[in-house]
Amino acid sequence: MLATFKNEIQVIFERDPAARSVMEILFCYPGFRAIINHRIAHYFYKKKFFFLARLVSHWSRHRTGIEIHPGATIGQGLFIDHGSGIVIGETAEIGDNVTLYQGVTLGGTGKEKGKRHPTIGNNVTISTGAKVLGSIFVGDNVKIGAGSVVLKNVPSNCTVVGVPGRIVVKNGSRINNSIDLDHNLLPDPVADALVIMQNRIEELERKVEHYEMEEELNANIQYPKRKKGRTGTVKYV
Repeated sequence: MLATFKNEIQVIFERDPAARSVMEILFCYPGFRAIINHRIAHYFYKKKFFFLARLVSHWSRHRTGIEIHPGATIGQGLFIDHGSGIVIGETAEIGDNVTLYQGVTLGGTGKEKGKRHPTIGNNVTISTGAKVLGSIFVGDNVKIGAGSVVLKNVPSNCTVVGVPGRIVVKNGSRINNSIDLDHNLLPDPVADALVIMQNRIEELERKVEHYEMEEELNANIQYPKRKKGRTGTVKYV
């Protein structure tokens, strides 16, 4: 337990530049307290003291605003930053060195039994408000953008954004000229689509204007003189 304490504190110092002291982490970081409480609740859960495990989990949720089911499996180095509203389901599995931000949900999609929550690989970052739902697998080194809803498996070394989530970067290469997850500059697939449509409309308008000018010029060259007849019809001479 002492080694776990030290490891969790070290993780916070490494990933949060606002952390200044051990005392501050111990008493002022709800994410740290939620993780420690979960370690205790998970111990009781594995020993089949289910009520006691849920009681610890419920107390922790009340104190921290972070709900982690005692059955969830969490690896080493989990960092929860501004964790209010985080929900982690019973059969969720989280690898090592994962970072979760405020409002993340690792949840299910219905009332099915068995494995119904996602499995998260190592070195994964899930940004604010993202939802990863169902018994899916998220590979190592994945970044999930803020507000994304992930419903399908994600291979390793990818960046996912949007609703539903789509891969915009894979193995370091951008897909369809998308933007990588800088966490302060997320691509917006809807806005990108609107920009593409607007650019296309402007291009078509320029082409139509060009064709109209060419048609008028050609008409003047082909019919340089035009006269109106007595009946109002146009005669070309």
